[in-house]
This record gives sequence, C-alpha cells and structure tokens, in this order.
Amino acid sequence: MNTLFFCPYWGLESLTYPEVAKRVKTAGYDGMEIAAGPDKRAEAVQVMRDNGLQLILMAFGGSSNFAEHRRAYEKDLYAIAAHKPLFINSQTGRDYFSFEQNLELIQLALTVQQQTGVTILHETHRGRFSYSAPGMQSYLLRQPNLRLTADYSHWVNVAESYLGEQTANMERAIAVSDHIHCRVGHPEGPQVSDPRAPEWADALETHARWWDAIRTRLQRANAPQLTVSCEFGPPTYLPVLPYTQQPVASQWDINLFMKDHLKKRWGV
Repeated sequence: MNTLFFCPYWGLESLTYPEVAKRVKTAGYDGMEIAAGPDKRAEAVQVMRDNGLQLILMAFGGSSNFAEHRRAYEKDLYAIAAHKPLFINSQTGRDYFSFEQNLELIQLALTVQQQTGVTILHETHRGRFSYSAPGMQSYLLRQPNLRLTADYSHWVNVAESYLGEQTANMERAIAVSDHIHCRVGHPEGPQVSDPRAPEWADALETHARWWDAIRTRLQRANAPQLTVSCEFGPPTYLPVLPYTQQPVASQWDINLFMKDHLKKRWGV
C-alpha cells in the first residue's frame, strides 16, 4: 500500500501556486490539499498537475440558512468534482443544523459522488455535523456509506479529554476513516504548540495510535493507498506571543516533522 503525504495551502497563501508547488515538491510531499475558490480552482489544478503533484480539493457550505446552505453546497460540490481531484474533503453541515438537515447534506454528497465518480469524504471538525465523537454515532448508524477524513484533534478539544472513555466511538470512526489530517490536539485546543516538544509526547502518541489503526485497517483491506495531510495550521491555530503575534514555532517545520515522523514510524 502506498502512503501519500499532502501539504496544505493553508498558511502558504502569500505564495503563488507555482511557487508553493515547487517548494512542496522539493520538500518531498506527494501533493497538496487546497481550499480554492471558484476563481482559483482551475489554476490550482493545472499547476499541481504541471508539477507532478496529486491534488485534494476542499468543499464548504455557506449560509446559516439551511436552504441557502444546501444550494451553495450542491453547486460547490459539482463545480469541484468537475476538476477530478483525487477526492474532495468536505467540511459538511453545521452543529446547529438538525440531524435530518445534516443527513440531507450527507446524502447530497453521496449523490454527487455517484454521479461524478469523485469520492467525497467528510472531515471531523468543530462546528460541523461531525463536531464530536458521540455526536457522530447517530450519523454512522443512519448512513452506513458515510466516509470520513480523520481530524480527531477536534474531538479531543470538544471532549476536553483524549477520549480514553470513548473506545467504542473511536473504533466505529476509525472503521470509516479513509484520509488523515495528522494534527495533534489537546483537551483545551485543537492544536498543540509544537508536537516535537517533550510535554506533548503523550498527545502525539495518542493520535499516532489512532492513525496506526486506520493504516492497519486499510492494509488488511488491500487498499491501494493511504493519504495523509500534514495540517498544522497558522495563527490562530498556532499559538503566538502576546503583543508581537510572533508564532511560537514554525508551521512549515512542524508539518515537515509530522511527515517525517510518520514515514519513520511506518517505514515508508
């Protein structure tokens, strides 16, 4: 099974797509995960392909009004799928939409996937339908075809714990997680200050074991590949010093560390 590592465009927006593609390629990534607006998607796709990089595109909803949100989401999914990315990573719904409304958006994504042939995964994320481990369970029971992007750092933050008391919930999520965002969260935030620091060793190991379990499941299923985005973000995810707003660590260096750490852990 191939393991492909992706770099987010998040935090590199000061660079043009050609500039960032060269930097990402030189750093040893296999591709990029990009939230590109309608006016930038074609360029993003072309530049990544010109540089031999795989591309994951992101989708979002819009309005807090459900009907408007649904229309914008549907339009966005079809427009993104037309570019034939490796897959679409979707931040789907809202935590304040009803269960049935969020389920309607999930079904909509499945319909788009069936019609376009482009896989759509739903990211576990605060503020979305997938904001917590226990909150996810009803959706998994109701929609067995639901597939996830595993960003469990959000669930750690929401639960204010490392989810040690939610083993069954985590096992059910791991069973349907097909893409990893390897950001490390902690009980009071979705991102530790620096995963290289010894005080965060246990947090890193806890998350890595969840990622190990996803990888093992895919290997046993003879899946062709595992995709991993090294997604530590810039401010305000990355803590900064007061007044100066100086980041306490380098986002770029942290993401490189996460890539190299998992490559070494998995022997890839």
